[in-house]
Amino acid sequence: MLQGSTPGQGQQRRTGPAPRARAAADLPLLAAIAVAAALWIALYLHLQAFAGWLAYSVLHLSPAAHLGMAVDFFAADVPKILLLLTGIITAITVLRSYFPPERVKAALTGRGQFVGTVLAALLGTVTPFCSCSAVPLFIGFVEAGLPLAVTFAFLISSPVVNEVALVLLAGLFGWQIALLYVGLGLFVAVAAGNVIGRLHLERDVEDYVYRIKVGAAEVAAPTFRQRVGEALAYERDLLRRILPWVLAGIALGALIHGYAPTDLVVRYAGRHNPFAVPVAVLIAVPLYSNAAGTIPIVQALIGKGLPLGTALAFMMAVTAISVPELIILRRVMRPRLIAVFVGVVAVSIVLIGYVFNAVV
Repeated sequence: MLQGSTPGQGQQRRTGPAPRARAAADLPLLAAIAVAAALWIALYLHLQAFAGWLAYSVLHLSPAAHLGMAVDFFAADVPKILLLLTGIITAITVLRSYFPPERVKAALTGRGQFVGTVLAALLGTVTPFCSCSAVPLFIGFVEAGLPLAVTFAFLISSPVVNEVALVLLAGLFGWQIALLYVGLGLFVAVAAGNVIGRLHLERDVEDYVYRIKVGAAEVAAPTFRQRVGEALAYERDLLRRILPWVLAGIALGALIHGYAPTDLVVRYAGRHNPFAVPVAVLIAVPLYSNAAGTIPIVQALIGKGLPLGTALAFMMAVTAISVPELIILRRVMRPRLIAVFVGVVAVSIVLIGYVFNAVV
């Protein structure tokens, strides 16, 4: 019944054509999206030709020269990654708006440990958090009484496996490699979460975390136009935050692609070196980047002969267990829990690198 509703609310509920009117109002926006998508596809299909034209016709560089190969790599990857970020990520953000992150905690409450870790890892793949911004949700999970296994599965999955990594890996290496990376990342999150959960380290979470009360206000569902607007705003903020990392990663990748001797990479990080995978993980720990900044470096290293398992282990370690991230996590965890977290995740990543190198 409509008891307690205002006259305006009752009148609005009886108004049938409102949804159709809103749909009609969205038609110009849908037409603009279709035109933008067509332009996006046309640009994406001509990126490699543009890079070759710029490097070899405009700048008159030699395809056999180190500088020519580096400029070609940079000129192709910068617009490619920017197009992937501005196009596909915006579309994913609109779709993700129908599944807001504030529902994550409710969806995980009351699940068993294994089921909870699997669901948490899957939900982590569609939430746009780095390890730093996942700390508030970590606090919310702990305050809600969720097991540490579930909490850590989300904390690992969110920065390692996300839409940026998926889209960029698919664009640069193909969907098979992208989906394989997602599968490996989910395995690490679930396995590490369950191991940490079985160690019963709840006492190593800082005491104040258990005293925090986290709540979320109910808000009305946004319209499609609002969802698109919020997605574009998120896209601008994302570019502002990660563009320096992207450009730095592509620049370093271009230098590796053009100048790093192939035999040097193969000699110290090739399949014959039994310690290549743990060394790659150790090198990654002091670094701090996101998937967007790491992928171009991985692309160049693979092009020089680095085994794919070693390269993916390096990438996962950079995004999951970097020193700056651990400094931030110290706000909510005591040193022993951080050490266990790093050890479990690092061992999982190293094992995945070895297995992948053995089968590919």
